[in-house]
Amino acid sequence: MSQSYSLFLPSYTIGPDCYKEIPAIVKRYGKKIVLVGGKTALSVATEPIKEGIAGSDLEIIGSEWFGGDATYENVDMLMAKESVQEADMIFGVGGGRAADCCKVLADKLGKPLFNFPTLASNCASSTALCVMYKPDGSMAGYYYRERCCDHIFINTKIIAESPVELFWAGIGDAMSKEFEVKLATRGVDLFHTPLLGQAVACACANPLLQYGKQALEDCRNNRESNAITETALDIIISTGIVSNLVIGGPKYYYNASLAHCFYNSYTKLPQAHKHLHGEVVSFGVLVLLTCDEDPDRDKIAKFHKELGLPVTLAEIECSPEDVEVILDDCPHHLDWSKTPYEMTREKFKKAIFDMDAYGKTL
Repeated sequence: MSQSYSLFLPSYTIGPDCYKEIPAIVKRYGKKIVLVGGKTALSVATEPIKEGIAGSDLEIIGSEWFGGDATYENVDMLMAKESVQEADMIFGVGGGRAADCCKVLADKLGKPLFNFPTLASNCASSTALCVMYKPDGSMAGYYYRERCCDHIFINTKIIAESPVELFWAGIGDAMSKEFEVKLATRGVDLFHTPLLGQAVACACANPLLQYGKQALEDCRNNRESNAITETALDIIISTGIVSNLVIGGPKYYYNASLAHCFYNSYTKLPQAHKHLHGEVVSFGVLVLLTCDEDPDRDKIAKFHKELGLPVTLAEIECSPEDVEVILDDCPHHLDWSKTPYEMTREKFKKAIFDMDAYGKTL
């Protein structure tokens, strides 16, 4: 690229007592804090955050539910809250949709944002990209911030005590990053920033294969551990760094490909709300690998099977008729075009059913 540009990468503090570092990191941004997040997340994280800022000049002036989904309607609702308007900074607390909602909110208000993921379910806390939804649950599109949030506090004790099914889905979502970015960038003459993103993406799958099973077991037993830390860093930070490197707003986009295209179109189905984002994406990863005839497909499929992630259409309640709905919608998504070859309906359909057939043999 010949023009000037800026890049902002996520900074983070991680550990079971990481909230003790809040005052030193946020004090330059003001004193008044508003917490915005999910109901469960706020109930879990509020007291530890209060303990973390005890004895400092920081003050929590309000706590607001984000509305339950990352919609522009919820952003508007939050913008009207007095506590949000008066706060010097926003603490986004919760999972991916809370993080995305807070990212748009902070961007529109021009306020500093600090994210406090209470789940290791995706990389939303560390990315500039915001995935927005319509009130009916279908995807509304992407919102591009110029930068990611100002800092992320990852409390591994809270992560270890989070719902195991969300951690499970987070592993499924994170597994997509390496394979989608490699597919989206294949054959592209990349300049420095997305080239770096491509390289970092190649470090995303192996930690999940190495630590994922143990981390899931530790989460199931609410046991803070090295496996939890390594897996959470992969899900929240590694994949997030990649996203910030391979997304250049409207200029370039190599962040996702067929796995997320499958998921985005799956949200058109009425049963989509019954299945977690990463759960469906994980099946999309296997479809991508099948479509691309990637020799890693069998290894990843067996790993998914071992973790209980879906390897067949039936596990995500997707009938042959539902596949047709997905195929009708896929070409409307940006991710559909992020392949080194022309994608066709029949090619993707064959990959979906071929993967389903293979999954039934596992």
